[in-house]
Amino acid sequence: MTERKKDRPWLMRTYAGHSTAEASNELYRRNLAKGQTGLSVAFDLPTQTGYDPDHILARGEVGRVGVPVSHLGDMRRLFQEIPLEQMNTSMTINATAMWLLALYQVVAEEQGADITKLQGTTQNDIVKEYLSRGTHVFPPGPSLRLTTDMITYTVANIPKWNPINICSYHLQEAGATPVQEIAYAMSTAIAVLDAVRDSGQVPQEKFGDVVARISFFVNAGVRFVEEMCKMRAFGRIWDKVTRERYGIENEKQRRFRYGVQVNSLGLTEAQPENNVQRIVLEMLAVTLSKDARARAVQLPAWNEALGLPRPWDQQWSLRIQQVLAHESDLLEYEDIFAGSHVIEAKVDALVDECLAEIDRIQEMGGAMAAVESGYLKSQLVSSHAERRARIEAGDDKIVGVNIYETTEENPLTADLDTAIMTVDPANEARVVAKLHEWRADREEGRAAEALATLKKAAAGTENLMAATVECARAGVTTGEWAWALRDVFGEFRAPTGVSSAPVAVAAEAGTPLAAVREKVSRTAEELGCGRLRLLVGKPGLDGHSNGAEQIAVRARDAGFEVVYQGIRLTPEQIVSAALAEDVHCVGLSILSGSHAELVPDVLERLREAGAADIPVIVGGIIPNADGAALKAAGVAAVFTPKDFGITEIIGRIVDEIRKANKLDPLEVPT
Repeated sequence: MTERKKDRPWLMRTYAGHSTAEASNELYRRNLAKGQTGLSVAFDLPTQTGYDPDHILARGEVGRVGVPVSHLGDMRRLFQEIPLEQMNTSMTINATAMWLLALYQVVAEEQGADITKLQGTTQNDIVKEYLSRGTHVFPPGPSLRLTTDMITYTVANIPKWNPINICSYHLQEAGATPVQEIAYAMSTAIAVLDAVRDSGQVPQEKFGDVVARISFFVNAGVRFVEEMCKMRAFGRIWDKVTRERYGIENEKQRRFRYGVQVNSLGLTEAQPENNVQRIVLEMLAVTLSKDARARAVQLPAWNEALGLPRPWDQQWSLRIQQVLAHESDLLEYEDIFAGSHVIEAKVDALVDECLAEIDRIQEMGGAMAAVESGYLKSQLVSSHAERRARIEAGDDKIVGVNIYETTEENPLTADLDTAIMTVDPANEARVVAKLHEWRADREEGRAAEALATLKKAAAGTENLMAATVECARAGVTTGEWAWALRDVFGEFRAPTGVSSAPVAVAAEAGTPLAAVREKVSRTAEELGCGRLRLLVGKPGLDGHSNGAEQIAVRARDAGFEVVYQGIRLTPEQIVSAALAEDVHCVGLSILSGSHAELVPDVLERLREAGAADIPVIVGGIIPNADGAALKAAGVAAVFTPKDFGITEIIGRIVDEIRKANKLDPLEVPT
């Protein structure tokens, strides 16, 4: 038998970036030297949400979860000594995607690159930002215009670039079932392709080129058989939509192209060594089946539920990919699941359910209308609440969390403070100082003229990419570009989905929630206040609101009156709301690492307002040392991912309210 030629491995990436452009550049060059075959850039939250590092909302966030890129100089330093014409670069950037692509293009031109040869991806999927990740800036209509303009520009000028990476990854993180993940991503794709078609910027005969550049970024959970079937269903539905709705006859242009990062939601703080096998199983879901194999893979690190991974941790994740690709025989065979009646039955069921949900969304007016109505968000909040309830009830078993919890001492985390990477708090001041130097040294007249041209274009109908590229060349900053568009388009606060989420946990007599409801009721009666009031706040730019939403929903179901205004609030706004609503407790949720700066600010403002008796609790990815420091500063309680029992957390909140109000401890039997 003739031996079959071995398939080429997928593109191997590591999602990385931190502190400064210089530090991130050094990390990228090290990772490439270790055999990484593409770059995946993590930008910090100010860059993602269109703020300069010296803006009040950027405080505590600069360089925390990614690299700060404020202007062309930062982009030059980020890719110094990395030939962009030869690189495949993925940029996780959405609301400001047009701006970052313009900076990337200008740096490539300065390197002497032929921009028609640039390869890579801008995520640029704003729908999932409204639903799950929270880095949106502009309303749906203008956001869709920015996406449309980018797509038409790249198809004409940077033809190998993927201008959008329709991203179901974060939908799963927000609680989406496989059906919701596929249906919502496909509905987004339909909205985008319809907008490009209707813009008139691409001739009908060239529309296949647009479809061919649409890529997807998906999640793979630990139920790897179901996840693999999900990917096969994704491909079938994409083929059907592009052929029937858009008339694309070229099979190559209809190919479903996707990259993946495996699930971070399922990584545990408890027994984090178990995350390694979870990551491997999840990677198999998107690599085992040749007909549904990812084109690019990036894996999280084992310790991401604890904090930022170190370079060694990222190397471990890269080596996992390399062992599978180069040591196993996986790439030597055709699709090993072809003809499996089990797989075919599961795929068929997923396709049918997904098509029905896609039709339901289209009847509402499409993905953008379903965002604005709150339908998509409420569905995700409900699905996530149901998932959390199953975990708490033990129906969904998670090793080390709600089953097999006993463990030996973990040598990997024996010194927990060195088991993760920390960002120097002084880094922010250095980045801000360099920003001020950049502004002082640039040609101010050219920058002002470029911004005026951008605003004029935004107020009209012309493609915004050319004006954005000129802003990049003129030394405009990230915040200035975004504020120019805010002035024209306005900003958007997405629906939270909390008020419309149904009850996910039963409160019948004898249940834990019933016991907590009794504690809430008796405490409110003793305080003579009608109902206990809890403010759930997300200070800073962290848009990952899943945890905050679940706390808000469960507190509501326990009898609290919940004040939750969504994401992106200053400490001043949170304290003002706490005072205006006369709340009994303030709960802060921060996953971005900015807790050390923002939480003490909230505490100080409460003291200055004479409300130091209001207990403040904090939840998020908070290292032990930071948790101790927050408690020393006056925080009543700190919750991290290991505290998975939401009903128990609500009970603890009641205890803190009683303690703050000098009420005797209240034991209510369960």
